[in-house]
Amino acid sequence: MNSYTIDFEPICKITDEQFYQLCRQNPETKFERNAKGEIIIMSPTGGETGKLNFNLALKLGIWNEQTQLGVCFDSSTCFKLPNGANRSPDVSWIKQKRWDALSPEQKEKFPPIAPDFVLELVSPSGLKDIQDKMQEYIDNGVKLGWLINPKKRQVEIYRQGQSVEILDSPTNLSGEGVLLGFILDLQSIWG
Repeated sequence: MNSYTIDFEPICKITDEQFYQLCRQNPETKFERNAKGEIIIMSPTGGETGKLNFNLALKLGIWNEQTQLGVCFDSSTCFKLPNGANRSPDVSWIKQKRWDALSPEQKEKFPPIAPDFVLELVSPSGLKDIQDKMQEYIDNGVKLGWLINPKKRQVEIYRQGQSVEILDSPTNLSGEGVLLGFILDLQSIWG
C-alpha cells in the first residue's frame, strides 16, 4: 500500500469540518491527516492484507459481541486524536462507557477520542511510518496497540508508559487489562 502526503498549510489551513467534507465527497479515497495538518492519501489494501484485516476484526468483534464491553471499529473509521491528527487504525476498540460519553454528533463524524485498543498490520509501504503511527496512538491515550507483521511473523506491543515489546512468532496475544479475556490466536495469521 502506497501513501502520499500533501501539505496544504502554505496555501490554506484545512479545518476539521473541511477535512470531514473532503472525506465525504471522496468516499473512494482513504484520507488521514497528521498532527501537522498534512493530508495523507492512502491506496487501497491488497487482497491478502484485506483478508487479514477482516479476520482480525471478526475475531475481535466476536469477543466483543460475547462480552458487550465496548464498541469495535474497522479500518474505515477515522478518529480525531487529541494532538489534532485524524487516524484510521486497521482495527480498533473503545470501552462502552467512553463511547457512550460522546454526543450523537461526535459519534456520527470523526469521533474526537483515542481508542483504548488499536491493531495495525504492517503494509509494504514501510515499517518506520507505521511504527511512528503506533507511537502516536499511545502518546494520544491508546492503552494497548498491536503492530502485526505477518511476513516476519513478528508482533510489536505498544503500551502506555512502557517500551515497545517485540515478540517473534508468538502463538497468541492477550488483551491484557484492556480487552479483558480476549486471546488472539495467531496461527491463522502466520498461515
